[in-house]
Formats: sequence, C-alpha cells, structure tokens
Amino acid sequence: MLEFEEDYIPGATIKVVGVGGAGGNAVNSMIDASLEGVEFITANTDQRALDISKAPVKLQIGSKLTRGLGAGANPDVGRKAAEEDVERLREALSGADMVFVTLGLGGGTGTGASPVIAKIAKEMGALTIAVATMPFAFEGRRRIQVAQKGYLELREFVDSIITIPNQSLFEICDKSTKLTEAYLLADDVLKQAVQGISDAINVTGIVNIDFADVRTVMSNSGLALMGTGEAEGENRAVEAARKAITSPLLKDFDISGAKNILLNITGGMETTLHEIEAVTKVVSEAAKGEAEIIYGNVINPDMQNRMKVTVIATSFRNDKSQVAGIPSEAQRKGTTTGMESGLRKAPESVSSSHEGVASAAQVRAPESSRGSSHAAMAALERELKSDDEDMIIEEIPAKSAGTGPAAPAARSAVNPEFISIKKIRENQSADVQKIHQILGGNDETDYFDIPAFLRNQAD
Repeated sequence: MLEFEEDYIPGATIKVVGVGGAGGNAVNSMIDASLEGVEFITANTDQRALDISKAPVKLQIGSKLTRGLGAGANPDVGRKAAEEDVERLREALSGADMVFVTLGLGGGTGTGASPVIAKIAKEMGALTIAVATMPFAFEGRRRIQVAQKGYLELREFVDSIITIPNQSLFEICDKSTKLTEAYLLADDVLKQAVQGISDAINVTGIVNIDFADVRTVMSNSGLALMGTGEAEGENRAVEAARKAITSPLLKDFDISGAKNILLNITGGMETTLHEIEAVTKVVSEAAKGEAEIIYGNVINPDMQNRMKVTVIATSFRNDKSQVAGIPSEAQRKGTTTGMESGLRKAPESVSSSHEGVASAAQVRAPESSRGSSHAAMAALERELKSDDEDMIIEEIPAKSAGTGPAAPAARSAVNPEFISIKKIRENQSADVQKIHQILGGNDETDYFDIPAFLRNQAD
C-alpha cells in the first residue's frame, strides 16, 4: 500500500513597515486593532517617536546623520538616513512574502526613506505595496509638490501604491471633529487598507483567497483601487458591497474598466448563497461586467448579523494614472475647503464608525497607455522627473549631497525651517504652466509653516 506524506505549507509572511511619523502612527493603530498574521516594524529618524511605538521591531535609521532628532521635513535627509542602515533594513525585511510600506508623503523621513525601503523589499522578492497619505491643501503648494515628487519616486520601487488624500477627510468630518480625531480617521484608513488585504490572505474561510491570488491581482498591475464596506440587517450584502465601491475617500475614482477584481466577503454563520450572488452582482456591474472576479468567503461567528466586503480592483483598461490626492484649484484657493468652509456634515451613508473605506492605489503605467485626458498630469510628471537642475530644494546643506534611488536635486543651504521647490526652466510647456496655476500661490509666500506636531503626522 502506498503512503503519501503531507507537505506542510506555511502561510505567507506579511510585514508592515511604518516609516516616519504617519507610518508609525498607522502601525500603532493596526497593533491596537489586533491584526492577525502580520509582523510590524517601525523605521524613523526620530528617537522620541520610536520610544512610543508599539511595534516589536524598532529601527532608528540614520543615527549618525540625524543623531535621533528627525529629518527636519527634508526628504534628502530621510533618504540618506535609510541608505545609512540598508543592511539593518534588509535583515528586518528578510523572509517576507509581502511588505506593506506605510507613510505620509510630504515630510522628511516618510517621503525620503520609503523608496529606499521599498526597493530593498522588491529586490528581496517580496510583493511590495505602499500605503501613503497625501497632504492637506492648507499645508501649502510646496509641501504638496514635495509629496507629489516623492510619490513619483516611490512608485518606481513598488508593485502598487494606495494613496489616501488627507483632504478627503473633510468629506467625512463635521465642524465639531477635533484635530486628533481627524488624524485617527486617517490612521484608520491606512489600517483598513492593510487589513483588507492581509485578512483576505490570513483568515481561513469556506472559499479561500491565497497569497498567489493576491500576487496575481496586484503584482505590477497598473492602477489599483481598494475599498472596504460593512453593513448589517436584511439588505446587508448589497449595502456592504456599495460602501466598498462608493466612498467619499474615492472621490473621482471608480472600478469601471478593471480587468481583475479580488473580492473577499466576511459574514456570520447565517450567510446565504443569495447574499454572495448579490455582492458579486453589485461589484460586477460597477466594473461594467468586464472583470475577472476572484472571490473568497470567510465565516466569522462574531460577525452575527453583519457583513464585510473588501474589493481590490486592478489592471484598468482606461487610463487612470493621475496622481491621487492633489487638491484641485478650488480647494487650493479655499472656495470649497478650509477649516471653516471645508468642514461639512458627513453624508448619511458614511457612519461615524467609518464603516465604508476606499482608497486609490496606483503603480507605474506604461507611457503608451496614458490617455489624452490626463496629458497635463503626464506633462507634470515628465517635468518633475527631468534634469536635476530643474528643481531647487532649499534647506539641504551642500555637504549632505549624495546619490540615491532618484537623481539628487540642486541644493543650497537656505532656511532650515522650510523645503521649497521652484521651477526655474523658462521654457515650460503650457500644460505644466497650467498645473502650476492650479497648484496656485506665490513662490515666495505660499508656504504654511504648519506647527511641528502637524508636520510630524506626515513626516
């Protein structure tokens, strides 16, 4: 009689690296939420931030360069700090099948160090996903430009980027929402983006989604959108599905034209076959019926009368490669947003518990796939990635110049309290000049010196 030995196949090893202040805060939020099957790491130039981190692995990067005092909102310092500790970062990421890099774009450590960390993860063979917040409009044009330039650099080294515009928090906050509560909402969105994917892999269900499914959907897949929705009651299936694909945080994005959709449905013991069909129908119709859907179903007795739907849509046929999270002209000029006019009552469909969460995720798309509708943004990308002498980053001492994932910018030691990016090319295209006007402001005055405790959130 033949005997067969069963091979033990361990689950995927998922590591989450919180980079900088915002990334570290997001990791603390995930630890508080008891995410399963995930290893947590924080990396920061600020020793004080590491002291309050709840992550079991804490990496102070660039201690020789910064002496534990932070990057001073300088991405070049953040990059050099990560390069100083490449081997320690490589050791911390060793063995990972999937790496999430969480950060806030626009600051120093998050913007500068994340591309270095993502590059290490990719080189080690891990599926690498960045989850990043974009600045508020009131933080000024220069900080937004720093975030945008950081985004363009980061996406070169990841499989996908989930971008979360902080400006969209105005859509789910009212005038009574405290600043600390607003940032907790941002942390919660970062957490849900990671949890939606990690739970799909780690939580065993009746119909399982495995790591190979996630890799197929997300690896070098172009634009991706991720949404999570939760509902209860008689019509919970349809409501949860609709929340997953329609959210104030999605803004102008939708899943129409996606080639691949990964769909995870979690419910109680009473989940029915008809409910599964109802969820897939809502999602399929939103994708215009063209997507191949890979779905999984998890039965969780604790869900009782509730249902949770997670949707990951990728490989879009239509061009949607614009940078998410850049405030519009109206937002920049304060006509639709601001501490007074921008805070408006949350839509009734969005609960205070933040049940419906959706985020825009993007990766590098081939030049040939870009449509004329986004020619202006494509032109801006080309300008931002052009010759080094086109950008002047003030505040970076000449002696700190070095090489890294992206070509170094021209440097001059000016006021260390600010980072300012100025375009000095005289022959800018009309498209780029138009975007310059959209971003608005005066080169010399349009920088809001946000207090340190605010800057640290995106650092």
